[in-house]
Amino acid sequence: MLRLIFRLSGFLLLAGAFAALIVDGTRSIAVGALAPMPLEQLASNAFPDLFLKAQAAVQAHLPFLWAPVVEPLLKSPIWLVTGILGIVLIALARPPQPKIGYSRR
Repeated sequence: MLRLIFRLSGFLLLAGAFAALIVDGTRSIAVGALAPMPLEQLASNAFPDLFLKAQAAVQAHLPFLWAPVVEPLLKSPIWLVTGILGIVLIALARPPQPKIGYSRR
């Protein structure tokens, strides 16, 4: 059951990544330059109060993770982050490979 949930979530994230890539491509064509939307902009537009509280909490409790891990993640394009997360979830949901030399019966 958990494998089904991971696989479905992975495919939905990949579909969202593809849609975000199309939107970024359309925006880039309209502007005439590369203009991807970073994850930080999406998070601050969708959940402004929650984003500020989460940012303050991470900076207060785990300041050593903010600059090397969280900041580059927030500056990354939406399609890249959701695409990688979708691929990881799909890879986790793969059925185990049969062992070589053992009978399948």
